[in-house]
Amino acid sequence: MASAIGERARAVNPATERGRGRGGLKQERALRTRAQVLGAAAQAFADKGFPAVTMLDVAELTGMTKGAVYFHYPNKEALALAVTEEFYHRIARLGEEVLGLELSPLDAVTELMTRTAVAFRDDLVVQAGARLQIESTLIATDLPRPYVGYTELVTTWLAQAAEIGELPATARPEAIARVLISAFFGAQHISWVLDNRSDIAERVQEILTTVLPAGKPAA
Repeated sequence: MASAIGERARAVNPATERGRGRGGLKQERALRTRAQVLGAAAQAFADKGFPAVTMLDVAELTGMTKGAVYFHYPNKEALALAVTEEFYHRIARLGEEVLGLELSPLDAVTELMTRTAVAFRDDLVVQAGARLQIESTLIATDLPRPYVGYTELVTTWLAQAAEIGELPATARPEAIARVLISAFFGAQHISWVLDNRSDIAERVQEILTTVLPAGKPAA
């Protein structure tokens, strides 16, 4: 039986389809199918981990044949890479969203990490990407380098906070960023192992109020 992921991915608006040419419609269907496969792969990787997942697992979750899955992704490693790249894309998009809010530097750090915690709790692609990064030595392809962009953004905000007096004059923004991010990713892993991430938002708020006592918790 196809999963809810597969059902959502197959939903089509007939009026929209009639309004497109055959070439555009074919391309849209291919993109939608790839997204459906990617969602199923994320579900499988998040639930079972890379070593235990097969291409048949992904096909069954989508309701497709294995051949259809292989048409879009030649092997399991390609699927793992695509899911991991989407994971980092979604994390980067959180940063872009917070930048658009024009918050004070410390509030921006708090908002970003709070939103990231919610994504780890609720988003299968984020959960799968995090698990694949842990299992990267078992995957025969190079995955994106983790944490770099996220650390740079948090460091930038902390440096701005130091400049306007939101942090003590002796504060080292780079060190604080490393501590925050190490604590965050450690907390999400522990929350995953012990509580399936149900308490991750609370654990992250503890980190923020302990490390950044001047920051205001996000609503």
